[in-house]
Amino acid sequence: MNINSTLVGQAIAFAIFVMFCMKFVWPPLIGAINERQRKIAEGLNAAEKAKADLATAEQDVQQELDLAKTKAAALIEQANKSANQLVEDAKRKPKWKASAFVNKRKRLSTKKSIKRVSHYVPKLLNWLYLVQKRFCKTKSMCKNMPVC
Repeated sequence: MNINSTLVGQAIAFAIFVMFCMKFVWPPLIGAINERQRKIAEGLNAAEKAKADLATAEQDVQQELDLAKTKAAALIEQANKSANQLVEDAKRKPKWKASAFVNKRKRLSTKKSIKRVSHYVPKLLNWLYLVQKRFCKTKSMCKNMPVC
């Protein structure tokens, strides 16, 4: 065998191998690589969109927080004004209203006391009548007593 014929044979075998790879092996590999590149590009686009949405959402949240803080400050201010107004009204009310309130409370407590004691009155009268009968032997001794 001659070295030239061996070299030519190897070159022909290599050319056949390259053609086989270009025809059957290379297209699926290129397809897989292209698909992978497409998925990576979609992922990057989705990440960019998510980042933009996050920035928008953060701005919305900040605006809502600012609005809530403003409303809360207004409510607190209104509550303080209302409390100050109540204090001023209480200071301006005449003293007689306060004393009328105290008198009303005293009357209510007196009524409650009378209610508590009122159910003992018949028992007390009965007891007094019995005591008077026992000690008053004759009518002359008990002239001044109304029960006899």
